[in-house]
Amino acid sequence: MRERVTRWRDAAVVGLGLAAMLAAPAAATAEALLPKDIQATFFDGRSFTATTPSGVSFEMVFDADGTMRRKPVTKDGSKGEGTWTLDADGFCTTWKGHKTSCFKVLPAGPNAWAVMKGPTLKATWSK
Repeated sequence: MRERVTRWRDAAVVGLGLAAMLAAPAAATAEALLPKDIQATFFDGRSFTATTPSGVSFEMVFDADGTMRRKPVTKDGSKGEGTWTLDADGFCTTWKGHKTSCFKVLPAGPNAWAVMKGPTLKATWSK
């Protein structure tokens, strides 16, 4: 009996691990957008939506002149202004009053892109 329980437990652990791997976001395996593609898709003065992992949404506008702004769509969040630049792997932002941060952008589904800082999802952009 004890051997059956151990086998069942081992099978359950393997099954849960496999399920977790299959449920991983597509962004984890997708290839990052090239900086020129990020610029062409998002940094053209037209607004798009950015949603944080905690559910706060912003209307974002990245202008071709290197400036950017955001305003909250949800009741949480704050307005912001800053600048953006492209780098070798993606793009960097400097919001007023904050240090520069750099990100990669990966496809995350139809009309959705994951904005990653290292292995951490910072936002999902949608158009």
